[in-house]
Amino acid sequence: MAQQTLEDCLQRVELVRQEIGKVLVGQKDVVEQLLWAVFAGGHALLEGVPGLGKTLLVKTLSQAFELSFQRIQFTPDLMPTDITGTNILLVDETGQQSFQFQHGPIFAHVVLADEINRATPKTQSALLEAMQERTVSAGGVTRPLPAPFFVLATQNPLEQEGTYPLPEAQMDRFLLKIDVPYPTADELKAIVQRTTTGQAIPVEKVASGEQIGQIQQAARDILVADAVLDYAVNLLLATHPGERAVASVNQYVRNGAGPRGVQAIVSLAKVRALLSGRYNLAYEDVEAVALPALRHRIFLNFEGEASGVRADQIIRDILDALSGQKA
Repeated sequence: MAQQTLEDCLQRVELVRQEIGKVLVGQKDVVEQLLWAVFAGGHALLEGVPGLGKTLLVKTLSQAFELSFQRIQFTPDLMPTDITGTNILLVDETGQQSFQFQHGPIFAHVVLADEINRATPKTQSALLEAMQERTVSAGGVTRPLPAPFFVLATQNPLEQEGTYPLPEAQMDRFLLKIDVPYPTADELKAIVQRTTTGQAIPVEKVASGEQIGQIQQAARDILVADAVLDYAVNLLLATHPGERAVASVNQYVRNGAGPRGVQAIVSLAKVRALLSGRYNLAYEDVEAVALPALRHRIFLNFEGEASGVRADQIIRDILDALSGQKA
């Protein structure tokens, strides 16, 4: 990767950050993790209580990109065809009847699946093929989705009323899960000052689909040493209960992360290395992306659920145990 290419990528990403910063107050870690997902070419799940700016962040990000955007508000009565589209019957002037496919909102570059866990699992599963294959099959025809394609979903914690847990297979399709924290006192003050004046803040389009593709390719070209890759693989294997697992894994974990977990770690770590201005992967990149890449891929047993254990703490225990394996 040429030096000029790296500088161009960094400048383009900084422009995107600036446009998001015009609208969104704080949440720097959340913004950065969402950019990791986009430039790694994957989907992201943002979790937090209502009102923390999850929807606003995704909408602002889409406005900064020269890409099509669709928002799907998930509700308990939403049907799969409301997402994918369906064949409709048309009657022409002569009375002849024919079917025509009516494209659903999934046919966009950036799809905001808002409050995704408020729909039933049947409807949630309508996203599976789109997220994995980038296609939609309906009426016996498989139709490709536009490229690039991202599903950026938001969800409320399961303790909220009227929510359904996402199926494990669907959770695994998200490249990372982002926990959205409460804003600080200073950030709350800035939010009030920005949102009570009645003035709309314009967001400029600063990245085209081609430029996003160039950044994604630059990230894929980041070099990975065998020792760092071994560290990422060992991190994933350590999420599985067994003789070599840490105590908290054996006590609280039912199933660890699958192969998509290490793919996510390496893909996200490459983007982080790129955005740090480096040409190669470092141990610190793997450690930095471990929480968002793995927290939704570790499934707790009954004791873990009953004890209120969080996957984040288990991942930190694993990182502490593996700290001596770094060359």
